[in-house]
Amino acid sequence: MANEAKYVVELTSEERSLIKQMLSKGKAAAYKQRHGRILLLTDQGTHGGKKMSDTAIAQVLDCGQATVERIRKSFVLEDFEVVLGRKNRTNYPRKIDGKAEAHLIALTCSKAPDGYDRWTLRLLADKLVELKIVDSCGKDTVHRTLKKTNLSLG
Repeated sequence: MANEAKYVVELTSEERSLIKQMLSKGKAAAYKQRHGRILLLTDQGTHGGKKMSDTAIAQVLDCGQATVERIRKSFVLEDFEVVLGRKNRTNYPRKIDGKAEAHLIALTCSKAPDGYDRWTLRLLADKLVELKIVDSCGKDTVHRTLKKTNLSLG
């Protein structure tokens, strides 16, 4: 209830009409429709004559109370467009680039180290770090790279 008083949603008539238009078309992504409905219900503040709490809105829209609180907070602190859009996902640089991938393939095709019948993903990852081809690398990164190149350890 504290967040409801702290983050009060007041939509402009233009924002309200944009949301209603988006909902009437039904072509928007499900999360956008849910966010729009949350904004409308928090803006109107009444449903059946009494003010709806975040919990009640969450029950009506079949989502979590935290979702309602997050949308309300995001609208007040950020922007209308931000609430209806996805967060920008940061693209992290690839650990294994083309050169490292070539080394990985060469390692995979080479003889396994002494004491091992064949290369394992963890052995390959450790070897790439040991040879200073990459700074750090996990077995999952090696797996994705080998899967992409259709190489098999078997």
